[in-house]
Amino acid sequence: MAFVQFTRVSLAFGDRDILKEVGLNLASGSRASLAGANGSGKSTLMKVIAGKLAPDSGERAVQKGCRVSYLPQSGDVSQKHVHRGRTLREETETAYAEIITLLEELESIGKTLGDAKADDSRTAALLAEYHRLQEAVENSGYYNRDQSIAMVLTGLGFSPEDLERSTEEFSGGWQMRIALAKILLEAPDILLLDEPTNYLDIEARSWLEQWLRNFTGGYLLVSHDRYFLDVTVNEVYELFQGQLKRYVGNYTAYEQIRQTELDSLLKRYAAQQEEIAKAEDLIRRFRYKATKAAMAQERIKKLEKMERIEIPESLKRISISFPKPPHSGRIALTMEGIGKRYGTLPILSGLGLTLEAGEKLVVVGRNGAGKTTLLRILAGADRDFTGTVTYGAGIQPGYFSQDAAETIGTEGSLGSRQVLEYLEAEAPTELVPRVRDMLGAFLFRGDDVYKPISVLSGGEKSRLALLRMLLKPMNLLILDEPTNHLDLQSKDILLSTLTQYTGTIIFVSHDRAFMEALSTKTLELTTRGAGQPTAARLFYGDYGYYLDRVEREAAAGGIAAGDGNTVGDSITAENAETENLPEPAAEVTRNSLPKTILLKAERPFKASELREMGKQRQALIRRLEREEGEILAALETLEAEKAALEIDLGRPECYSSGEKARAVKEKLDGVTAELERKGREWEEKAAELEQAKG
Repeated sequence: MAFVQFTRVSLAFGDRDILKEVGLNLASGSRASLAGANGSGKSTLMKVIAGKLAPDSGERAVQKGCRVSYLPQSGDVSQKHVHRGRTLREETETAYAEIITLLEELESIGKTLGDAKADDSRTAALLAEYHRLQEAVENSGYYNRDQSIAMVLTGLGFSPEDLERSTEEFSGGWQMRIALAKILLEAPDILLLDEPTNYLDIEARSWLEQWLRNFTGGYLLVSHDRYFLDVTVNEVYELFQGQLKRYVGNYTAYEQIRQTELDSLLKRYAAQQEEIAKAEDLIRRFRYKATKAAMAQERIKKLEKMERIEIPESLKRISISFPKPPHSGRIALTMEGIGKRYGTLPILSGLGLTLEAGEKLVVVGRNGAGKTTLLRILAGADRDFTGTVTYGAGIQPGYFSQDAAETIGTEGSLGSRQVLEYLEAEAPTELVPRVRDMLGAFLFRGDDVYKPISVLSGGEKSRLALLRMLLKPMNLLILDEPTNHLDLQSKDILLSTLTQYTGTIIFVSHDRAFMEALSTKTLELTTRGAGQPTAARLFYGDYGYYLDRVEREAAAGGIAAGDGNTVGDSITAENAETENLPEPAAEVTRNSLPKTILLKAERPFKASELREMGKQRQALIRRLEREEGEILAALETLEAEKAALEIDLGRPECYSSGEKARAVKEKLDGVTAELERKGREWEEKAAELEQAKG
């Protein structure tokens, strides 16, 4: 079995210990992730495992013949330094460079064998080596490389036409995908992936998840995508203060165990801080008193020898809040007949939608489907389109784009200002005292807040741009990839804040857990082929509901995701009848969902039709909410009556009289039975309401 093993490995940069006698074992079948706060040394450890960086001490053992492949962070893969001078096909074929070397060795040995005599003492050894190399080449998949290259590149989002494009033509994000494709095609024994999901859309991430499930070797991952980790790993190594600790289970299991440990750590930390405070107070009071000086000195020595408890930065829970959104009308935004072309290429056509205040719409679709284009149009950043976008009364929008980092520090001399100073100047007065905590939540910790803006990396500027936007009081947030450059803790903080946010949100993300938790509606954009505008469908449910619907449709042979240009969602037949929804003018297709019909039109619904459908659906929801409220009120009355009867039954004048006790008991039984009936009625009504809300 192939393996990489560490024993008592240490590494320091200056006076800072990065690794302190850590141990690690990766073998075929390992499914591990590496966790730890930003700056804890995860990428450094990956480089040491890969053999790219030598440790100061300890042993790194690699089984003979074990092949280790390493994908560094996106910042280490630059378009200026890699993937130049070849087509995409030629570049990905370099993944087989080692196999080509083996083929050259085979050819050389073959020539030697052809010239050797039958009784040559070297013949047997040469034959054995020849067969070994031949078997290695056959097992490498080299002879099926065309199929493998096509499969991997397609999975990562490349089109067949991309194969003959020069690699210089691809942007930085696609350069990362090329690097990842080459690593996967190498089919190593041990795979080290540092942030492999950066720049991957949701479809490419899903494909990579499946590829890793089928991978027979071992791997170690660093990622800030909780869902991705949960479905791909069964053990987690945490790097904290140079120490490496192993946890069995997926990432969520690790967090639960670590939280229990943290709770205990916090208690011990609080007790130690109290002990330190008391000792320091005693030292201050008695240090210069002759009769107590010896005791004070003893306490000083004790404090110096004390092993201080520290709290892992990555597991501290920070709670932040942003300005309350201003009041607005019921309608947040309406778009009608939206169309967009790039030259002769149509991207969007005839798209209409009405979004009510407080809704949280996630826009999904493959790269190139027009998600960013649509958000730019809705935010007013792109005015070269057809159709209309109308904000509702009192709407104050805020827009975060993928290139928001470019706007930070460009205003005059602001680049020389420190991060903390810059954000305090941008924040409303009442939030200024909390700016430091907010910066910490967005990974500006310790002395990072004093960095000049001019020296910030692209990721740091992006985080600062997002935080600056959220400090403004707005009631419509348009967010394009807000979770990029955030670690898991920061994503959780942002998600918690946005979930409690009462304004309207339209967003694009490639983080599945974030999408499911935040969204209330899903707009699917799907490319339909060359020269065709994007198709669109609206789903009245969150991203998890959307995925379930698509899977059910595919299984039932109904409308597959993106096979038409419909904008609309399924409605129950019962609701259509009770709310007098208009009959569909076009084809009606049934699938296996009970009491469900799918509306499939030959054109996108007009905004007026969508508004009418929305009104009817809202009317149904309001009626069900009213009926549910009436049932809950009746339940409260019955509960109060039951409690009063139980008190009466316990009074001496009641239980001392058999006749009175029987009468109260009969009433109590009747109220209890009615409570049970009303309870069942409420459960049914609540289910109806949940179904109506989608």
